Amino acid sequence: MSNPAPAPTEQIATTPLDALHRRLGARMVPFAGYDMPLHYPTGIVTEHLHARAKAGLFDISHMGQAILGGAGASRALETLCAADLVELGPERSRYTQLLSDSGGVLDDLIATRLPGRDERLFLVVNAATKADDFALIAQKLPQLSLHVQKTRAMLALQGPLAVNALRTLIPGVEELSFMDWRAFDHEGAGVYVTRSGYTGDDGFEISLPEAIAEQFAMRLLDHPDVAPIGLGARDSLRLEAGLCLYGHDLDPGIDPVEAGLTFSIGKRRRAQGGFPGFERIRDALENGPKRLRVGLLPEGRAPLREGALLFSGDGGDAGKITSGGFSPSLSRPIAMGYVTREFSAPGTPLSAELRGKKVELLVTRLPFVPHRYVHSRKDR
Repeated sequence: MSNPAPAPTEQIATTPLDALHRRLGARMVPFAGYDMPLHYPTGIVTEHLHARAKAGLFDISHMGQAILGGAGASRALETLCAADLVELGPERSRYTQLLSDSGGVLDDLIATRLPGRDERLFLVVNAATKADDFALIAQKLPQLSLHVQKTRAMLALQGPLAVNALRTLIPGVEELSFMDWRAFDHEGAGVYVTRSGYTGDDGFEISLPEAIAEQFAMRLLDHPDVAPIGLGARDSLRLEAGLCLYGHDLDPGIDPVEAGLTFSIGKRRRAQGGFPGFERIRDALENGPKRLRVGLLPEGRAPLREGALLFSGDGGDAGKITSGGFSPSLSRPIAMGYVTREFSAPGTPLSAELRGKKVELLVTRLPFVPHRYVHSRKDR
C-alpha cells in the first residue's frame, strides 16, 4: 500500500463506502488519490486494540483488482516477478513483487490462481501504483488478456474473531487456510474471499460487487465483535506485524532480498532466474545484501518517523528509518528501517536524532507482534 497525497489539481476519487464512512463519523483524508477514513470517533488506538482483540473492518476498495488470462499466464507473469506461479495450485494465493530491470520493487501484489480449465490469475495491487502496474503488465504481456475489475469493491475483516463474524454471512469461510481463495455465492452475487490480510492476524480480504458493498459492510458492522477501522490503525497494525508499506519500506531502489522478502522468491526461480534483476538478486542471495530491513526499538516514548537517519556507536552512518510510530499493543514506539549489514544483528545499538536530541535504539527481529495466521485446520 502506498500513500502519496494527490496533487492539488488532481481529482479525489471515492470508494463505494464513502457515504457509510461519513455516517459513521470518520475523519476523511486524501490517500493515494482517494478520500479515505483516517479514523472514526473512537480514535486510532481504540481501533487498533479492537482489531487485535476482536475484529476490524477496513475499506480497501481503492486497491487495484484485475484478472490476467490466457494460455501460459502464470509462466508469462513470472517474467515480471520472482514468485513461483507455475506451481501455484488453483484457489491459492501468493505474495510477490513486480520488479524493475535492476531488480528493484515497482510494487508488491497478491496473485491468485483461479479455478477452471482456462488459465487465469486474479491480481490485487496497490492503489497508488495500479495504473502503472496494469499498464506495465499489458505492455509486457500483450498475448494475454487483462480485465481490470472497475465495478468491484474490497473489504478486509481482520482479527481473531473475524471468522466468527464472516461465517454468519458466508458459511464455509471457516474452512479456508491462510492464502486460500474461494468464490462464494452471496444472495446471488459473486464474492471472492481470501484468508489473508495486512495486520499479521487471522482475517479475510473480500472482493465483491460495489453495488452490494455498503449493505454487506453494514451487516458485518452489526456483529457485536466488528468495528470500523481507518488508515491510521491499519498502518500501526501492519507496522507491528513487520509488513512493508510500498513507497516507504519498498521502492524501485530496494530489492526483495534486502527487504527481507526472500521467502517470496521461489526456489526454482532462484536457480533458473528468468525475472528482471536476476543477477543482482542472485548475488544478494548468495553473498548477502549490503543492507537489510530490520526492526528498531527506540528508547523513551516519542516515536521516530520515516526519514530519520541512523548512526553507529562512533557516529558513522548506519542507515535510515522507513516506517515508525507508536505501538498500541506494546505501548511503546517501534520502527523499521534499512541498515548496512554490519549493523543488522539483533541487539546492535544505534542512535538517531529527534528534535535536536539523541535517541538510542536497538536493532530487533521482526515482527514486533507474532503473526497469528491460520495455516491448517489444527490452527482453528
